[in-house]
Amino acid sequence: MNSSKKNSNPARLPRAKGLDMATVYTPKECGRKVRRIILNGVNRTIVDEFITIQGMKERFEAEDVPMPSKMVMFGPPGTGKTLTAFYIAHRLELPLVLVRLDTIIHSHLGETGSNVRKVFDYANAAPCVLFLDEFDVLGRMRDSGDEVKEMARVVNTLLQCLDEFHGESIFVAATNLEEELDPAVWRRFDTKMTYSLPTEEDRIQYIGLFVGSEPEAQELSRRMAELLAGCSLADIEQIILKAKRKAIIEDAPLDYRHITGAYAEYNPHRKAVASEVHR
Repeated sequence: MNSSKKNSNPARLPRAKGLDMATVYTPKECGRKVRRIILNGVNRTIVDEFITIQGMKERFEAEDVPMPSKMVMFGPPGTGKTLTAFYIAHRLELPLVLVRLDTIIHSHLGETGSNVRKVFDYANAAPCVLFLDEFDVLGRMRDSGDEVKEMARVVNTLLQCLDEFHGESIFVAATNLEEELDPAVWRRFDTKMTYSLPTEEDRIQYIGLFVGSEPEAQELSRRMAELLAGCSLADIEQIILKAKRKAIIEDAPLDYRHITGAYAEYNPHRKAVASEVHR
């Protein structure tokens, strides 16, 4: 049973005049993307509560309690922030509007502010989940010493848009650098979620979504979870898929040998090491 009464018809989304900065996913497409998603206990509670509240608008209005509509997620790459946005859109039966920041940022910063407003006008015009990744690029602190002080105007425009955000839409932002967000931007969010690298329990649960729950698969999941300690969920997915390809080529069942081979080739910690070397 769906906990929201929002209209899910993506055809109602307005044709954005000149707005080619976003990709729109239907609720059904969002559902296909979140077939494998896990959330830790705290984040699962936050998301489930957020979704439940969206179906209780009249009750909250009667109690004069504002509805939450702005969520920010922060944590390392590959830990499930984008998937969560798709999951929320799927559960609320709303289209997800994924904005490409590279198309918002303009060499003329006046155009950047205008693009930000266009995006929010688009979301205010019809129910949707508006999702901006790498949000720190837009909402960075105004006293951060930018050579181009005009960027402060972009932040001011963003603050105005957040204050004016209304209607049936939900705004979801994600960042890997929460410390870069301007405090005034930070305060505009009524819901905050912290993401981290998966625990061993998380890894076992996530791996099980790929390999199954039979006794042999459970033992394989446990061994894989030990090997993949320190990996993000995105890394784990890619390693498992690479291992499955190896098994298919051999026309053999997936086993630990395929996983270790895929792990060695994918080398998930290569970027982290390179990053440390260049600091």
